[in-house]
Amino acid sequence: MSNYIEYKDKIAFHPGYYLKELVDESGLTQDEFAKRLGTTPKNLSILVKGNQNLSIDIAAKLSRMLGTTIAYWLNLQQLYDELQAEFLSEKELIKEREIYQFLDYKYFKTYFGLPDLPRKIDEQIKQVREFLSVSSLTVLKEEDLAISFRSYTDSLSTSNIVNANAMVQIAINIALKSDAPKFDRKKFKEAVDFALTQTCNHSSFFPTVKKAFYEAGVILVALPNLKNSGINGATKKVNGRILLMVNDRRHYADTFWFTLFHEIGHVINGDYGITFKDHKGGSEDEADLYAQNKLIPQRSYEKFLMQNQTFHEHNIREFAYHIQRDPGIVLGRLLNDGRVPYTDTVLSEKLRFKYNITTA
Repeated sequence: MSNYIEYKDKIAFHPGYYLKELVDESGLTQDEFAKRLGTTPKNLSILVKGNQNLSIDIAAKLSRMLGTTIAYWLNLQQLYDELQAEFLSEKELIKEREIYQFLDYKYFKTYFGLPDLPRKIDEQIKQVREFLSVSSLTVLKEEDLAISFRSYTDSLSTSNIVNANAMVQIAINIALKSDAPKFDRKKFKEAVDFALTQTCNHSSFFPTVKKAFYEAGVILVALPNLKNSGINGATKKVNGRILLMVNDRRHYADTFWFTLFHEIGHVINGDYGITFKDHKGGSEDEADLYAQNKLIPQRSYEKFLMQNQTFHEHNIREFAYHIQRDPGIVLGRLLNDGRVPYTDTVLSEKLRFKYNITTA
């Protein structure tokens, strides 16, 4: 460090700068001056070079020795610190611009009401930083920022990591404002069973399920998709509650419900983190199996397969009615298992329902 700093058209001097002048003018050696001041020669040397902040103790000793006020010396330190902070903030802003190139300001403006600031990149950065409640956008590139990644990080780009972290920060900030009760595992299991009764309630299932989860201490958040995040969902403990976030990019009922129950599976298994698309292995497979069997009981599904060689609208609807599930969920399972080809657009148009459930 230096005992003065120049930034743009400003200059500020460290108290050590003035202290050095006093030592030089006193006719004393630095060691002698240090003894009179009541400090060590080493401490005085560090202070004179600007490598240490002026303490209240030294400010008080200087005021008594020289007949100045304590505020005089502390004010010198404050002016120096303020200009240094301004300088460091500018350096940090340069780094933030590199991270910001991965983010889409339109997303924050459209869904969260951030002001329209065309071509004002630095102002946009400031708005996003404050909205996410982070000291710098550079923290978004950290893989362990808030939640562990349920994926091999070497398969994720910087863009994936930055946007995934941004989405999770939004969800966490929403959860922090919630006054939901503490997580109750028993109540949550009951709420999950209740949610299964809502798969055909296309018009108002989300607030209904959200309320049931809330009462069990689980904060359900559905966020608009942030481009390049690659997130399906995420779970995290927040102040004794559980955040369960899902991405709304999966618009069909069957894929939405599977994503939701996949994340529910993670909560039930006590596994918290971010689920990325194309997830596989370990806890992800366990959560998939949980979702699969919860949405369609395995024995019932196997019996349905045995009784039918081909699958059409009538027998799919009949089976869905029997297990009290949305027909699109049954079709989604058949598509995933290769029992119905994805090229069968007629069945998809008749049975798969599109959602628009963003609640951010």
